[in-house]
Amino acid sequence: MAAKKTESPEVTTETVPTPAGDARITWHHAPGAHVLLAASHGAGGGIEARDLRALAGVLPGRGASVALVEQPWRVAGKKIAPAPSTLDTGWRALWPALEKAGLPIVAGGRSAGARVACRTARELGAKAVLALSFPLHSPGKPERSRADELLATGVPTLIVQGGRDPFGRPEEFPGLPADMELVTVPYGDHGFGLPKSADLDEPEALALITGAVADWLPRALA
Repeated sequence: MAAKKTESPEVTTETVPTPAGDARITWHHAPGAHVLLAASHGAGGGIEARDLRALAGVLPGRGASVALVEQPWRVAGKKIAPAPSTLDTGWRALWPALEKAGLPIVAGGRSAGARVACRTARELGAKAVLALSFPLHSPGKPERSRADELLATGVPTLIVQGGRDPFGRPEEFPGLPADMELVTVPYGDHGFGLPKSADLDEPEALALITGAVADWLPRALA
């Protein structure tokens, strides 16, 4: 049975049992929310990623609640993510906890979390997908593309990609259908980190990400 803990009136945490172990949801509640963005982390980090934190800080003020999802392997303190099928199992099992909010759900994530959202969006009934730093291919292996995974979401999809992401630069993405959009974060790497030579700083890059997502959400739900 899921257990909830209140951190503040706007932020609560919830532990959700899944066949892959306990997952954890950190809820960032928006008063009068009209949509829920559920987003998970990548294989190399957690929900403390700069883009996920920025979205959780900004979107509730724009009418969107945010649920940051920690996969069971991360909750258990493991350092290596399991197979994609295990990630999908955990995501599917916690979906009913997300549905209890009674809001249209946009499935999202960064890197491996984006892949999970893409693979499961249609079957779970997600209204749209947010793919942050989608790993189009492994670094140095563009011939092993995961484009089919991305193109199969079946719902409106926003891709936010760093301009120098070694897992897939924006210009490497295939032609996208009309219900898919791609936003570039200039100079950004896979974690949207910027070199010192960039002509924008981290707050500007994060504002670009949060602004693009906030502007896209109404279109995605229309």
